[in-house]
Amino acid sequence: MDTGTPATGGFGALLHALRKGAGLSQEELAHAAGVSVRALSYMERGHSRGPQRRTVRALAAALGLEAAGARELEHAASLGRPRRTAATDVPRPAGGPAAVTLTHAPDLLPRAPRGFHGRTAELGALSRAAEGEAPVCLVIGPAGVGKTALVLHWAHHGRSGFPDGRLYADLRGFGDTGEPALMEVLREFLLALGVPLGRIPESANGAAALFRSLAAGRRLLVVLDNARDSEQVRPLLPGGRACVTVVTSRNRLPGLIVTDTARPVAVDVLGPEEGTLLLAEVLGTERVRAEPEAARRLAELCDGLPLALRVAAARLAGRPDWSLGAMAAELSDETRRLSLLDVEDTGVRAALRVTLQQLPPQVSRQFAHLGRHPGTHVDRYAAAALAGTDPAAAESALERLAVAHLVTETAPGRWTMHDLVRLYARGLDGGPEALKRVLDHYVATALAAVAAAEPGNEYCFPLPADHLPPAAVRHLADRSAAVAWYTAERDDLTLAVAAARAAGLHARTWRIVLAMWPLIVWRVRDGWAPLLETGLEAARADGDQHGESRVLNVLGWVLIEEGRIAEALTHLAAASALASRAGDAVAEANALIVLAQAQAALGGLDEAARGCERAVELARAAGDRTMERLAMQHLARHWADAGTWRPALDTATAALAFDDRSDTADIPRVLLLMVRGEALLGLGYEPEGIGQLQLAAREAESSGYEDGAVRALGALLRVSPDAELQTRYDKAVARLTTRP
Repeated sequence: MDTGTPATGGFGALLHALRKGAGLSQEELAHAAGVSVRALSYMERGHSRGPQRRTVRALAAALGLEAAGARELEHAASLGRPRRTAATDVPRPAGGPAAVTLTHAPDLLPRAPRGFHGRTAELGALSRAAEGEAPVCLVIGPAGVGKTALVLHWAHHGRSGFPDGRLYADLRGFGDTGEPALMEVLREFLLALGVPLGRIPESANGAAALFRSLAAGRRLLVVLDNARDSEQVRPLLPGGRACVTVVTSRNRLPGLIVTDTARPVAVDVLGPEEGTLLLAEVLGTERVRAEPEAARRLAELCDGLPLALRVAAARLAGRPDWSLGAMAAELSDETRRLSLLDVEDTGVRAALRVTLQQLPPQVSRQFAHLGRHPGTHVDRYAAAALAGTDPAAAESALERLAVAHLVTETAPGRWTMHDLVRLYARGLDGGPEALKRVLDHYVATALAAVAAAEPGNEYCFPLPADHLPPAAVRHLADRSAAVAWYTAERDDLTLAVAAARAAGLHARTWRIVLAMWPLIVWRVRDGWAPLLETGLEAARADGDQHGESRVLNVLGWVLIEEGRIAEALTHLAAASALASRAGDAVAEANALIVLAQAQAALGGLDEAARGCERAVELARAAGDRTMERLAMQHLARHWADAGTWRPALDTATAALAFDDRSDTADIPRVLLLMVRGEALLGLGYEPEGIGQLQLAAREAESSGYEDGAVRALGALLRVSPDAELQTRYDKAVARLTTRP
C-alpha cells in the first residue's frame, strides 16, 4: 500500500517513477532494500531529499538498476544533500538541538487494532507501570498472545498523555525479514522530531545522543516493538524524564530490568470467556451465541492464544455455512490442529518457528526433545534424560526456554508447555531414543522413591536388558521427599505408562506400574485397577513371570480393597502358583499374604492365619527380614480380627522389635502399632492400648498415610469419643477421598 503524494521533482519523483516501473509496492521495495516503509514514503514525498549513499545503493540494487540508472539515482540524491562547510560536517542552529521546532506532534503509531477487547488487568498493569519518572515498561509474553495489540490499544486510548508525540519502531527481533539497523530507527525518530535529514549525525552514537537531547523536557511515548534483547533496546531509550518507553518482547529481557529498572507486564493466553468474545468480534455475536459450547471448546483448543483464535475465526468467516462445532471437531485432531491454525504465512507454527530460530542450538535441541515427553510437566532430570544430557545443562536450557515463553515454570523446578507449543515440539525431530531415555528415568527415580519411602523394599525387579541409565537420578532423602515426588509425578507416571504401552515397550510399561506401589498403598481407594491391568498385560507380553506375579499381587490387593473379592482370589492364586513354579520364595510369601487378605474378607480368618504362617516360614528361609516382618504384621492382624488377642499382641510386638524403626513412620510400623493397641485394649489394658493407637495415628498423619490415619483415629473414637479426635478423623477422611 502506497502512502502520501509523490514529490513533483528531484530524487523523490525519480524514485517513485522507478518503483512504479518495477511494479513494486512501497512495502516490497522497503523490505528488499532494508529500509522502513515510512522512510521510503518520506523519500518519495520529498521530505528526505538527499538520503545517504548506502541507502541509495540499497534502493538501486532492490530496483534492479543497471550502472547508468544507479548513477542517475545517486546524482539526484546528491543534489538534495546539504553542502558541507569548512568549519563543520553538520551545521547546527545556534541554539543546538533545542532549536529544532515542531509544527505538530509526531505520531508514528500504526493504527489501533480492530476487534480488541478485554485485557482489563493487563491494561491496568501497563498504566501503573507507565507512572513515575522516565519509566520503561516491558510487555512480555509468548508469540501470538497479543502484546503489540495490547500496547497499541493502550497508546491510542492514552493519546492525551503524550502531547509532544508518539514514536514507534518495529525492531523485528523475531521476524524473517531481518532487524532494522539502529541508524535506520534513529533516523526515522529524528526526522519525525523535525530534524532535517542533512543535520542527522552519520554515526549511531551521535544520532542516539541527539535523540536523547531532543527528548529531554518533552512528554513522548516511545514504543519499541518486538525487541530481541536488551542490547537492541538501550540505544533507543529517550532521555526525557517525562518520556514513557514501552518495549514488547517474546523474551523476558532481564538485563533491561537490571540496568534500566524496566517494569515487566506479563501477557498470557486468554481465558475461555475472553477467547469466546474474541471469536464473536470476528464472527458476529449471533453466530457465537448460537453455539456457545462449541465456541468455548474452540477457545480451549486454540489454547487461548489470540493469534490461533483469529486464524480459526478467519477460516470460519470464509465458510459461513460451516458450524463452530464442525471446526472444533476438526481441531480436536491433534495431528491436524497446527496446520488448521495456519493461514498463508501467518499462524502458530510460523510464530513458534521464528521464536525458536533465535535460540542457541543446544536450547533448540532441548525444545525438540521435550516434544517426546509423554506427560505434561518436566523437571531438570526428566529434561536431561530426554536430551541425553546432564541435569545442569537441561536446567539451563529450560530457563532459556522460559525466558522465550516456550515453557512455563509452574512450580519451583517444574516446567510445562501450552498445548499448541507442545504439539509444535512433537513435530520436531527429537530422536528415536528420547522416549526410552525418559521412561528409564522414571523407572530409576521410582526405584529411588521406593527405597526412600519403604526402606528394605528397594528390590522390585531387575532393570531391562536395554536399560538406558540417566546421567543422574534425583536424590530423595527420606519418605517425605518420596511422597512429594510421587504426588507431583503421579499424572506424568500414568501418562508414561500409556506412552510405553503404545510404543510396545512392554518391559518398561510394567516396571513403571509396579514401581508406583507405595503410592498405590497410600491411596488405595483411588481406582488403580485399570493401571495395574495395563501393567499385567505388559508383563505377560514381556514374558516376565516374576513381573507378572508381582503385578498380580498388587492388583489382587487393590481388588480386595474395592470389594471385588472373587476377582482378587483368581489373580492371587495365579500369583502364588507363578512364584512357586519359579522357585521365588519371597514372591510366593508375598502372594500368600495378599491371598490371606482375600480369605479373611470372606470370613476365613483361620485359613488366612495359616497362609500368613506359611509366608513367615518362606520369608525366614529365604533370609528376607522385610518380607518376614510384613507376613508377621498380617498374621497379627488376622489374629486380632479373630479376637485372639494374646497371639496378636505377641506377634505384633515381635515384628516391631525386628529392627529399630522408631524414627521411621513406615506403613507396616503404623499398622503394627494399631494391632498392638487393639490387642492391649482387648486384654483390658486400656491406657496402654489408647497410647499405642494415638502413636499410630500421629505417625500416619505425619507421614501422609491417610488410610492408616483414618483407621487409627476411627479405632480411638470407638474407645473414647472426643471432639478433637473427630475433627482429625474428618480431615483425614477428606484428604483420603480428595485426589491430590
